[in-house]
Amino acid sequence: MTSLTDQLLVLCLLLNFAVVGTSRLGFSVRAVAAQGVILGVLPALVHPFTLHLAAIVVGIIAVKGVAIPLFIGKAIRKAEIQREFEPFIGYIPSLVLGAIFTALAFVFAEKLPLAPEHEGLLFVPASIATLMCGFLILMGRRKAISQVIGYLLLENGIFVFGLLLAEAMPAMVEAGALLDLLVGIFVMGIVINHISREFSSLDTSRLSALRED
Repeated sequence: MTSLTDQLLVLCLLLNFAVVGTSRLGFSVRAVAAQGVILGVLPALVHPFTLHLAAIVVGIIAVKGVAIPLFIGKAIRKAEIQREFEPFIGYIPSLVLGAIFTALAFVFAEKLPLAPEHEGLLFVPASIATLMCGFLILMGRRKAISQVIGYLLLENGIFVFGLLLAEAMPAMVEAGALLDLLVGIFVMGIVINHISREFSSLDTSRLSALRED
């Protein structure tokens, strides 16, 4: 199981690079959806099977892998945008920074005083690397939808780290994490809708042009 979980976490890291290095919003959404499915499968590989665990796995895949990507895809089609043009941080520099952050995540994870059963696993470096890639997209992209995708990567990184603590997390905390994610996405959807309606653009850099009357 450890080998399989490590392979899935490596795939998550590769999907981080796919999101960081592309201008195509539809492709980014599909990559985040694939990452959500992978994260949904991971708890079943880490913990003994129970009906409660099965419900959590189904819920995570339904929310992260299906519902949220469909919601963002609908926003992209409604806004009629396909690509992120002229980001604050170019795509090649973003890939370089993503690679640096990933390498630093592995270095930092080796310095942490982890429990013996967690040593040598990729959960911590994968979590930190995904968090940093999420921050990179939040800071380096102009489009509000791209920043929502960055937020999703950020949350995925938190989720990966939470898998190490899942045994200590009650069911209500797990459900609360999914609820917070849904609320955050819907709030961002409302913001995206208002930006598009008022300014005919989803470029968040234009918000700096606002002035008080």
